[in-house]
Amino acid sequence: MSARNSQANKAAARERLRAEREAQAKKAKVRRQLVAGVSVVAGLALAGGIAFAVVKANEPGHWEKAATAELVKPKNTEGENGTTVVIGKPEAKKTLELYEDSRCPACAAFEQAVGEQVKKDVEAGKFKLQYVGATFIDNAAKGEGSKNALSALGAALNVGPDAFLAYKNALYSAENHPSETDDKFAKDDYLLKIADQVPALKGNAEFKAAVENGTYDRWALEMSKAFNKSGVTGTPTLKMDGKKIETPSTAQAFTEAIDKALQG
Repeated sequence: MSARNSQANKAAARERLRAEREAQAKKAKVRRQLVAGVSVVAGLALAGGIAFAVVKANEPGHWEKAATAELVKPKNTEGENGTTVVIGKPEAKKTLELYEDSRCPACAAFEQAVGEQVKKDVEAGKFKLQYVGATFIDNAAKGEGSKNALSALGAALNVGPDAFLAYKNALYSAENHPSETDDKFAKDDYLLKIADQVPALKGNAEFKAAVENGTYDRWALEMSKAFNKSGVTGTPTLKMDGKKIETPSTAQAFTEAIDKALQG
């Protein structure tokens, strides 16, 4: 091979090597740009996600919104906010005040032992019943079941006093009442399942819509405020003529306590 050809070959090899290096450099630059672009997009997405999460976290929750929603009072209520619920015959001379929280296990025990007797006495005109609902267990045990069940009771009361009493008894029954730490009443589906046990509520489209739409959520909160203002600190609490009646554990004990209170 001549010296001239050797030099030409070397020059060509150097040119190919230079071209390959330039091509690799261009590819590396493109890769760096792509990585940088992806990183920017990912960073923006992360920042956007964090900002969205912060905004959502600062948004008022369902019950905070309910507190300022339009107040819809159930039928069969009285008072400025519809929080006076008195059931019974007008001619009944005295009124038994009953304070309960739907998630309260002691209330469930009381209703299971005495609830049917209370219902019979009200129907017989022995006394009227004033119901005051509480929701403090939602704060103590965390959850929304007390408020949600109270709202559903408002929907039942809108159907009628008998439906209200029957639904209240069903909620507290041994079959349906959950443990204090189990927030089952927060679920509309569970409340509606229990309502199917009450003839006046089973298949009742208006009642179902009221529960699912939270029609009486604001009312439930107003009722809870009424309980807080009552001075009563625990449930169940029974009063007649402003005097507290020791909570009876049997129907017979209830009848004896009521008969005494009616005479007083």
